[in-house]
Amino acid sequence: MLQSPNSFAKSLGADLRALRKARGLTLIDMAERLGRSVGWLSQVERDKSDPSITDLQAIAKCLDVPMSMLFGQNDMPAEEHGYVVRAESRRPIGSKDEGLVEELLSPDLTDDFEMVHSTFQPHSRLKERISRPTQEVGYLISGQLEITVGKRTFLIKAGDSFRIRGEAYLWANPFDEPAAAIWVIAPPVY
Repeated sequence: MLQSPNSFAKSLGADLRALRKARGLTLIDMAERLGRSVGWLSQVERDKSDPSITDLQAIAKCLDVPMSMLFGQNDMPAEEHGYVVRAESRRPIGSKDEGLVEELLSPDLTDDFEMVHSTFQPHSRLKERISRPTQEVGYLISGQLEITVGKRTFLIKAGDSFRIRGEAYLWANPFDEPAAAIWVIAPPVY
């Protein structure tokens, strides 16, 4: 269920700031792209102003993230906010287009890294290489996955881990079972 802008967890502004910075955008750059004032964007990032749904759509497009990424977790006790993410409250991220379902495990994007749970559907694959200025470590919980980093391809099995440091990579699950992994990505990109 989508929350109204007034019911967002107070991490929305901090998440927007982290995403903006991870993309190398200044407040001025992003405000210009959104057709809004720097003051307005600054207030949104400091949780002093609530963006409309239309604003959130424009922000999501500007930051190249799904709208769902900008919605806070479900209701949670105040003492858990920023510390605990319940399984039923994970925020979906990324695109499911290529057979990949991802959920944010981190409480927000204010750390130097993010933690993501990824499920790779059977017979799915990334169609184009991903290259981003990150360091990523993955741990395969179940299934098998083929990871191509640079020109090397590795078969990753449950219990194996791997690292990608700013190199172009591909993934594929040509097998009959889904594969599940935990990824730690620095800096946050979602």
